[in-house]
Amino acid sequence: MIYSGRTGFGQIFRSIALNSGAIRLNRPINLTQTSSPSPRSVKPDRLLAGIHLSATELIALKPRCNALSLPMHRPSVSALAGAYRSRFRGRGVDFVESRNYLPGDDIRNMDWRVTARTGKAHTKIFQEERERPVLVVVDASSSLYFGTRTRLKSVAAGHLAAAIAWAAVRRGDRIGAFLFAPDKHREFRPAGGRRGAMRVIQGLVDWLNPESLAAGQEPLSVSLERVRHTVRPGSLVLIISDFFSLDEQCHRHLSQLRQHNDVIGCQVMDPAEQDLPAGRFPISDGEQSSMLDTYKTLPRKQFNRMSVAHRDMPRRMFQRHKCGWLILKTTDDAVDVLGRELQILVGRAA
Repeated sequence: MIYSGRTGFGQIFRSIALNSGAIRLNRPINLTQTSSPSPRSVKPDRLLAGIHLSATELIALKPRCNALSLPMHRPSVSALAGAYRSRFRGRGVDFVESRNYLPGDDIRNMDWRVTARTGKAHTKIFQEERERPVLVVVDASSSLYFGTRTRLKSVAAGHLAAAIAWAAVRRGDRIGAFLFAPDKHREFRPAGGRRGAMRVIQGLVDWLNPESLAAGQEPLSVSLERVRHTVRPGSLVLIISDFFSLDEQCHRHLSQLRQHNDVIGCQVMDPAEQDLPAGRFPISDGEQSSMLDTYKTLPRKQFNRMSVAHRDMPRRMFQRHKCGWLILKTTDDAVDVLGRELQILVGRAA
């Protein structure tokens, strides 16, 4: 059984099915009927694990994320400055103290108030930022609630975001999140340590809930614009989406976001979105149901053409703006994919 969501491949499947003379079913197909094995052969708790996120499974990822290394823009050269160099040249972001002016000190850092009060020239001392903000941006459009095997894309996206959160706090970074859905959003400002990761994890569990699925679709550019105006320069931004809501305006926002931040696009896909086997499949978008017959040549060609375009377009857009790129399938292990792909991205950054 294939549950296709109201957008994305839900529309593609339905369009192909109707144009190829599909059989219309009168009864909508329930979301819980997403797995291909017979319900008798699958335990209920295992079936729900692929549909609903739980804080327990996301917390259990923590030990496996200790070895993950998130890419950095450029390493710090000072032992006192933490893991990363501030992007504010020579000024840092944290004021430490004032001291007597010494020849060679930058006159822009003069502390005129202390100088006037003491009668001696003083300069301000700044310390470079010790922690880098890491932001996971999750696009929870209705097309994300799709799956044919192992888990829904929404669950895979939650695993990926949680793994990033644990990897960030392990390195001493601060983790935050922007969670988007049509006509609503939620923001978690970056915070460090286990508390910061747990805030994001609980937010993912609440947000990526199929029971609260928002109808409609909103262009991804709306989300990226909000992120661009809010994110702090010097951040690492990871955008998790299936990118069915990608639009041309994303070019402008990605370009401006990339100027002062490191950006990685993470496309979540189901294997059926890449290669649909020959057969007759009942499909549903939650409101209407049809039978997709891929034994026929025409619908298979239509599907393959749409599938290739969907994979290539977002990848080309992100790479055009020198952003990182990775793909996570619903059958993949999120930690394994991050370990492999981030190793490649870290090597390129070096």
